Amino acid sequence: MSPAGRKITERLSDEALTGATGRDWAAWFALLDAWDATGRGHTAIARHLVDAHGVSGWHAQSITVGYEQERGLRQVGQASDGRWQVSASRTVDVPAERCTAAFADEELRRRWLPDGGLEVRTHRPGKSLTADWDGGTSRIEVYLTPKGDAKTQIGLGHTKLPDADAVAAYKEFWRERLTELKTLLESRT
Repeated sequence: MSPAGRKITERLSDEALTGATGRDWAAWFALLDAWDATGRGHTAIARHLVDAHGVSGWHAQSITVGYEQERGLRQVGQASDGRWQVSASRTVDVPAERCTAAFADEELRRRWLPDGGLEVRTHRPGKSLTADWDGGTSRIEVYLTPKGDAKTQIGLGHTKLPDADAVAAYKEFWRERLTELKTLLESRT
């Protein structure tokens, strides 16, 4: 728990962070505190890490989010703009086009997402899909990354959630649903 009693998201180990950036979490937090990062905003913090300390973009984002959570500036699942979101991913042993069809084709979708309130807005076969969820109260974004001819990483983001409780519930929900999708896609001939 952070000093403010907030749960901190899983993050890189001190060893992994030190190996990649030369500093552990405590050292980065102290450095950012000395720079008065709590008053500067997410973008400014990440930019400072890149420009002044040579941290890669990905690690700068990770450090910034970890710092913001540790200092109580945001909770797990909360974006820097205050909105709530969750993500999940799964790698499946099928081509990306079949993954798109599993979201876009209503009949196929019912086999792994039986009670889903998903209404497709746009889709690019083998690349991405956006959809409204639950009558448009929130949004689903799916990005497909081919990992060869017959393997695809599915990255799903669920945005515009109302609060931290919804984040926790949907995190589990999407893990289960993507596992079911993987089983369905890999069992089809």
